[in-house]
Amino acid sequence: MNGAESLLETLEHNGIDVCFANPGTSEMHFVAALDRSPGVRGVLGLFEGVVTGAADGYARMTDRPAATLLHLGPGMANGLSSMHNALRARSSMVNIIGDHAGYHRALNAPLTSDIEGAARPFSHWVRTSPSANTIAQDAADAIGVSRPGRIASLILPADTAWSTAAAYTTPPTAQPLPEIAIDECVIEAAARNLRINGKRTAILLGGRALRAEQLALAGKIAQATGATLLSDTFAPRTERGAGRHATMRVPYPVDAAQQLLSRFDALVIVDSKAPVAFFAYPDKSSVLTAAGTTFYEVSKPEADSVAALEALCSAVLGEGAAAAPSTPSRLAPPALPTGTITADKLAAWLGSAIPENGIVLDESVTTGRSFFEATMNAQPHDYFTPTGGAIGWALPLAAGAAIACPDRKVIALESDGSGMYMPQALWTMAREGLDVVSLIFANRKYQILRNEMHNVGVHDFGAKAESLLDIGSPVIDWVAVSQGMGVPAQRVETIEELSKAFEAALSDSGPRLIEVVL
Repeated sequence: MNGAESLLETLEHNGIDVCFANPGTSEMHFVAALDRSPGVRGVLGLFEGVVTGAADGYARMTDRPAATLLHLGPGMANGLSSMHNALRARSSMVNIIGDHAGYHRALNAPLTSDIEGAARPFSHWVRTSPSANTIAQDAADAIGVSRPGRIASLILPADTAWSTAAAYTTPPTAQPLPEIAIDECVIEAAARNLRINGKRTAILLGGRALRAEQLALAGKIAQATGATLLSDTFAPRTERGAGRHATMRVPYPVDAAQQLLSRFDALVIVDSKAPVAFFAYPDKSSVLTAAGTTFYEVSKPEADSVAALEALCSAVLGEGAAAAPSTPSRLAPPALPTGTITADKLAAWLGSAIPENGIVLDESVTTGRSFFEATMNAQPHDYFTPTGGAIGWALPLAAGAAIACPDRKVIALESDGSGMYMPQALWTMAREGLDVVSLIFANRKYQILRNEMHNVGVHDFGAKAESLLDIGSPVIDWVAVSQGMGVPAQRVETIEELSKAFEAALSDSGPRLIEVVL
């Protein structure tokens, strides 16, 4: 057995069953070892950002890591934007990054780089495996680190992969990091505040606290105390729609967020942090909460938010309250609009169109500002939003989510500008036959940047600046792009055409793309 085979055996032994890959010469022994690892599925991405993005989407739906296979430093560099988003989403991921053989690195060949140094800002854990004899334990350590929702990057030198590994009876088993303890004093202080001042208190939920079980517990507390349920502006995955408890999302614009948060004297924070502005702006505060706000961090990120909310529920309402029923949202989709397509009509249409148990990935940027509210009472579904701000994420994550949940329909809501960052994801969808419907909202411009120009105080700009905010010359033909990647596509210009195309896509299997002209 060589080092690569030992590594694959350890991955499989510890429950990693998918490897998203874009390999090169230094990873060929790993690729060959996949043939002898029947429990690990290899999925090819034509760009490393698709590879790491798909691993993020997979982890958001399964709460466990996939592996990625990346080619040296430049290959990893291509995947860093998606790694950044995954880091902010607290997704589990195990990156296997090939490197030159140890003796070859000293020759400073063209692809030589500081892989460890480049990986550290985007990883919780980085290690270079020094030999075939250590790679199994190194892999188990990487998997253990990743399981609470972390990114582990293991560098695999070529000679570590091809050299003979020491024999063992069974591969090592990953040991997860210790659980973060709940602070009972913080729980009791938060409960006291909720009982006394519930109407001036918000419960801010993020991360895994936006799953149905946690939302139900938080909903009971809010109903009993008058507290307001808030969610992060951008959350990795929210279980929402009919039958789940709804939250009010902290707005993206600074003024709107500050106006909302000024209503509260205290924030009970569950798997989140105190809200701050996405960017700095002239003459605006980066802190969104009012001066003097009291914070109760009852569940830190990566802690057990279910246990924390159960404890808070019991402290507020008494023992056994966590098991009592609560009142979730009812199915109440908006009325279906007609005619030419506008952003508001799209929001209403989406609230009626989301299928039961769908997985929705929303990178609609400016077009979709009202999507979240309009879909609050849609069919039950999962909803992804951007976490790290690196754009182009929706199509790659849709591929990973579809591999994680092949029995569910995945809907990617993508802007035309953002979609051009990683359209290669369409090729992977076609190759793997993934059940993804991609809606491309084509307004032919970087509208978010036009808005941000005004937000930073630049109200008068000329032709040269204008040219950097416009993508309509030449017009991107998304139907041709999609068909060239092997995904059937069509263009629509009315709500009626959109409804017909979407219903046809839902009734069929495999990937489809609809270009929605605005």
